[in-house]
Amino acid sequence: MSKLSRKLQKLYDTAPLQETAVLVALIRQGQTEQQANEYLDELAFLTETLGAKTVYKFTQRLERPDVRTFVGSGKLEEIQSYVEHFAVDMVIFDDDLSPSQMRNLENELKVKVYDRSLLILDIFLKRAQTAQAKTQVELARFQYLLPRLTRMWTHLERQRGGTGTRGGAGEKEIETDKRDIRNKIALLKTKLKEIEKQGLTQRKSRKGIVRVALVGYTNVGKSTLMNLITKSDILAENKLFATVDSTVRKVVLENIPFLLSDTVGFIRKLPTHLIESFKSTLDEIREADLLIHVVDISHPNFEDHISVVNETLNEIGAGDKPIFLVFNKMDLVPPKPSEEEMMHMTEHELQEKRYLDFEQLATAYGKKTGIAPIFMSAHNGGNVELFRQGLIKEVKKQHLKIYPHYLENEVVDFSAFENLD
Repeated sequence: MSKLSRKLQKLYDTAPLQETAVLVALIRQGQTEQQANEYLDELAFLTETLGAKTVYKFTQRLERPDVRTFVGSGKLEEIQSYVEHFAVDMVIFDDDLSPSQMRNLENELKVKVYDRSLLILDIFLKRAQTAQAKTQVELARFQYLLPRLTRMWTHLERQRGGTGTRGGAGEKEIETDKRDIRNKIALLKTKLKEIEKQGLTQRKSRKGIVRVALVGYTNVGKSTLMNLITKSDILAENKLFATVDSTVRKVVLENIPFLLSDTVGFIRKLPTHLIESFKSTLDEIREADLLIHVVDISHPNFEDHISVVNETLNEIGAGDKPIFLVFNKMDLVPPKPSEEEMMHMTEHELQEKRYLDFEQLATAYGKKTGIAPIFMSAHNGGNVELFRQGLIKEVKKQHLKIYPHYLENEVVDFSAFENLD
């Protein structure tokens, strides 16, 4: 292991004690305080996924971020006072910080400073399992770190150890480290190209069989649904980005074979470096014949999540794919009360419970996608048979495009696809 690799490994070592964090977000023009707090809740979930504990959340209403420190001077003093008084380990911002903002904030706060991209990169680094995913995340991490070495290396000497990206070296090593990182980036790009060639060869061998990909916002239950369909045992946790690696499984329903892929979840403000680095993994989505868009219907921002996924699909060139919309976790949504029951409820009670009209939603989203959506619960099995029949119907449509003369009682030889996992 090189000196640089040992140094960076030290940065990512996990602290023996759980670290504490405060979160910071701006309330932009046209944004409500409630929306900002909901976004901070997601940031807190990301922080928990990394392994740290959120102890406080700060918001500030600003039209645009302060060029020097992102927040105003008064808010910075408030954050600094809290961090010093409660010996907080890190401050996490819900937006990307420029290298100079991060340097200035660390100089002022005297603790580790994360922005949203760095937080997600660290989570991906912990979650990646395959050689491809590890190479992709490592490449994105080095590309992120390169312009930030001046800030980072200066503060490594007072590193207390911990969850995040800091460790020990000095300013005199910065130029050497920059050169080492540039070399590492070049090597990782070469390695990734080789892996991509292998993936392309593997995907070419799948021609002649319908390919289906699960997509959706992170933590909506894609892996649970994958396990349900394929009867496999893919990691499914109540954490963001439980799945980073793309997984492909063979499935046969009513004598029709198809390949099902579970892909990395999307999220607001997904770092550009990660999207770029994961393009080869996202080929599973681009080359799919059908997308199963899984939505957590119990989440208060599920409509925003749908928009984020659709925007990301358009960004990677998969926005024109047929989409089978699946509203998951319906068991966590209270059933709509009768008209008589609603007459005895206050407006606050109605809003607090978040009652949803499934029939109205089905009609609205069915018109948008052209495919009737399904409401189900992959966790407890609710409406699973309804989902299964809907999936068979859509897979058959795609199968007939490949085999126009397919007959219902035809026996399909699946042996040609035995080594596609």
